[in-house]
Amino acid sequence: MIGDGRVQAPFGARRARVSARERLGAYVVLRCSDPVGPRPQAGQFYMLMAATRWGGGEAERPFLPRAFSVLRAPPTNRDLHFLLEDVGPGTNRLCELEAGAEVSLVGPLGIGFATPRERRRALLVGGGVGIAPLAIWQDRLVESVTVLLGFRDAEHAAGAGLLTGAQVATDDGSIGHPGLVTELLGNELDADAHAEVYACGPPAMLEAVRSLCAAREVPAQLALESGMACGFGACFGCVVATRSGYVRLCVDGPVLEASRLEVVL
Repeated sequence: MIGDGRVQAPFGARRARVSARERLGAYVVLRCSDPVGPRPQAGQFYMLMAATRWGGGEAERPFLPRAFSVLRAPPTNRDLHFLLEDVGPGTNRLCELEAGAEVSLVGPLGIGFATPRERRRALLVGGGVGIAPLAIWQDRLVESVTVLLGFRDAEHAAGAGLLTGAQVATDDGSIGHPGLVTELLGNELDADAHAEVYACGPPAMLEAVRSLCAAREVPAQLALESGMACGFGACFGCVVATRSGYVRLCVDGPVLEASRLEVVL
């Protein structure tokens, strides 16, 4: 079982000033100064919303904050980095924030990654914006790691630059391996199955990771994604089924042992 070594969030929301916004292919990296918050564990997340002009326009959306895994928390300053993609009213508002603007945040929340067992090598597998928690995890791991990342196309594959030494797969074959990142994972595990897999990405990718690891009896920790309304277990909007019943990703995850899941939906 993954240990509950979570870093506890301070009570209530706090404001953090945007220190930088960088465009990276299809993504935006938002850097926020958080001088009073604790340093997060790799795999934990934050609930974010713009401190001003949040809600309005068509149907007055968005109504609620959005959950984002922390991309980086550098030890040299008090910044937090987040990886965003403009896919809706909430992410659109966050992506347009400039340096000097403020975000309202709650976090760090949830349970993050645990170190590899039995001296296994760490094998990181990410898809799309799911690469975010893997970047901070690579920063924290002492041993060298293998990194496999999958993207839709070359524009999205620019995100691979956030991690070191990544092997890349693209759906359209424009960069790297033409196909799925899980094809790269299968090759890696066939060559050396003494690994512990850490994965985050879309549900179909995570299900393929779970299945590949189960067939080879390879332990895997999956950072699952879900829409969240509160982030601290009150709304039960992010429940997922496990072999022992339903759990709330925001407090019992977002990182879960793959062996606890029958299937990732």
